[in-house]
Amino acid sequence: MGSFSTLAEVRAIEAEMSWPERDVARTMYEFLTRARDAHGARPAISYQLLSAATAPKVTLTWSQLHARVTQVANAFRALGIRSGDVVAFVLPNTMETAVTLLAGSVAGIVNPINPLLEADQISSILRETKARVVVTLRAFPKTDLADKVAEAVKFAPNVQTVLEVDLLGYLTGLKRWIVPLIRPKLRHQHRADVKSFDAEVARHPADRLQFDDPPEDRVAAYFHTGGTTGMPKVAQHKVSGMVYNGWLGEKLLFKPDDVVMCPLPLFHVFACYPILMSMIASGAHVVFPTPQGYRGEGVFDNLWKLVERYRVTYLITVPTALAALMQRKVNADISSLRHTFSGSAAMPVELFNRFKRETGIETIEGYGLTEATCLVSINPPEGIKKIGSVGLPFPHTQVRILTSQGAIGFRECAVDEVGEICVSNPGVFEGSTYTEADKNRELFADGRFLRTGDLGRLDADGYLFITGRAKDLIIRGGHNIDPAIIEEALMSHPAVAVVGAIGQPDAHAGELPAVYVELVAGAQATTEELMAHCEKHIVERAAVPKHMEILHELPKTAVGKVFKPDLRRMAITRVYDAVLRKAELPVMVSEVVEDKKRGLVAHLVKDGEVDEAKVAEVLGSFTRPWDWKP
Repeated sequence: MGSFSTLAEVRAIEAEMSWPERDVARTMYEFLTRARDAHGARPAISYQLLSAATAPKVTLTWSQLHARVTQVANAFRALGIRSGDVVAFVLPNTMETAVTLLAGSVAGIVNPINPLLEADQISSILRETKARVVVTLRAFPKTDLADKVAEAVKFAPNVQTVLEVDLLGYLTGLKRWIVPLIRPKLRHQHRADVKSFDAEVARHPADRLQFDDPPEDRVAAYFHTGGTTGMPKVAQHKVSGMVYNGWLGEKLLFKPDDVVMCPLPLFHVFACYPILMSMIASGAHVVFPTPQGYRGEGVFDNLWKLVERYRVTYLITVPTALAALMQRKVNADISSLRHTFSGSAAMPVELFNRFKRETGIETIEGYGLTEATCLVSINPPEGIKKIGSVGLPFPHTQVRILTSQGAIGFRECAVDEVGEICVSNPGVFEGSTYTEADKNRELFADGRFLRTGDLGRLDADGYLFITGRAKDLIIRGGHNIDPAIIEEALMSHPAVAVVGAIGQPDAHAGELPAVYVELVAGAQATTEELMAHCEKHIVERAAVPKHMEILHELPKTAVGKVFKPDLRRMAITRVYDAVLRKAELPVMVSEVVEDKKRGLVAHLVKDGEVDEAKVAEVLGSFTRPWDWKP
C-alpha cells in the first residue's frame, strides 16, 4: 500500500509514472484472472440470505469466482451478447448479482438497474440501453420484482432472453419445502424467452472463455442516474475507469487479509467500484449480507454480530445507516474493525463524533459520482481528517474549482473560493459521459473536466469541501430526488400557480423533500388536498413531500423564477426552531445567512440561560451549519 496522508504524498504517487504507464489489467477478465492467480484459495465473496449471525452463508474463493464468471460470460455469449451488447440485471444483492455484474462486463456491457424502480422506469432504461438479456429473480414470496420486470420487458422490444435467479437455493430446512408451495404464479405477457439462470449457465465450460478477449479499452458498464426521479440518464463506464477504482483501493486502502462488510446495493457505483473492484485488485474478502443490505430484515439488529462472525476490518456505510446503528448497543466483539467508510451524502458532525465515541472507530468520508465511474476524493485514513470535508483528490485525479464567465469560458477559483467542482481522472469518459449525445453538451469545461453540478472549494491543504449543488438535487439518505418531479406533479393541479420544491434539513436522512405552493388568484385548496394530489401523481414514494406550505406569494427573482435560497432559509428556520423547542432549549433562529465557504448558515439567539453543549448536540445531527448570532 502507498502512503496517502498529504497532498505531497498524492503528488509523489503520481510522479512514479503516468496512469497509462501503470501495469494494470486492460480487460475485466484479465483483472479477475490476476486476482485468481494471486489469491486463488482465499475467500473472495461471502453472502447470506438471512441476517442472523448463525444463518447459512455461501462463500466463493477467488478461483471459484473466476470459474463462475467464466461460465456465466460464456452463457451470455451463447445468448447472442457481443462486446457492444447489453446484459441488464434487476436484482437485489445475491451471489448471482455479483457474478452477473462481472460476467456481463466481460461478455459485453453490463447494466445494473435499481430493483426499487417502477416497471415503466425499468422499461425506459431497458429501451435506452437496448438490453438484449435481462437477469432478474424468479417469482418468490414477499417480493413483486419478477412481476414488475415482466411488465417492463413487455415494453422493451430488444430484450430477447430473461434469465431467472431462484433464491430457493439459499434456503434450508422447512423453508425450502414451503416456498415452492406458496410461490406466486406469474404469467409472462412478453415475447422474450424465460430461462433458468442456473440451468442455462450449467451448459457452458468454466475453465476457459469461448470467445476472444482483446486488450482494448471499451465501454463495459452502463449505470443509470436519476432514475428515481423520472426517466433516467445513462452513464457509460470504460474498463480503464473500473480498473482505476480498484487500483486505488489496492494501492491506498485494502490488503489481502482485509474483510469488508458491504450492506449496500450492487446496482449502485459505491458497492460496485470502490468496493468490489478494490476487492479484485487487492484480494480482500467482501461480505454482502441479505438481499436488501441495510434495508434487510434484522440487519441493523445483527450487524455487530456479523462484524464479529466475519472478523470484519472495514464497514461500508452511509450516514442514515450509521444513525440507525447508533440506536443499537454494540453487542458483539468488534475489535477487528479498523475503519468505516461513508459516502453518498454529507455526514452530520454530531453523528461522526457519536459513532467514534461509542465504537472508538473513525468514519472516513469520501466523494464520488456515477458520471466519473465513482471515486474522486477521500479523507486519508492515515492522515488528517477534516470534518465537513470529503478529503484529498485521489492520485491521477485532478479537481478544479471553476466559475463560468459567460462567453469568455471558465475562470479557476482561488483557494477557498466557491465554484463548480470539475473533475478529470481515468474514470471520466471525456465527451461521452452519457449514452445520449445531447446530454453531454456543455458537460465539460476545457473539453476534459467533467462539470459535476456540485458547488465546492479547495482549501490551502488541497482538501475538497462541498458547499451546495448547482443542480438543486434533493439528497434523501443518498437517494437523488429531482425537485422537478414534485413541481410538475403539483403544477398539474388546477388551483396551483407556482411551486418550489427543496430539501429541508433532516437529522436522519440529511434532507427530506419539502414544497412551497402559491395558488392561482381566487382559487382555493388545502394542504391535505394538494398532498393527496402529490401521492397520486408522484410515482417515486421517496419524492413525495414530507412538508407542504401554501404561501400568499413565493419569493421570486427579477425575471420571475422561484428564488429557492429564500425557501431553504424558511425551511432551516422552521426545522431548527422545532427541534430546539422539543429539546426545551430557550434558543431560536434569528436569521439564515449566506456564507461563501459554508453555504447557508443559521444564526441563533438565546432567550435566557442556555446549555450550549446541549444545543451543539441537538443541531449536530444536521448537516447544515449554524453559529451564535454575532
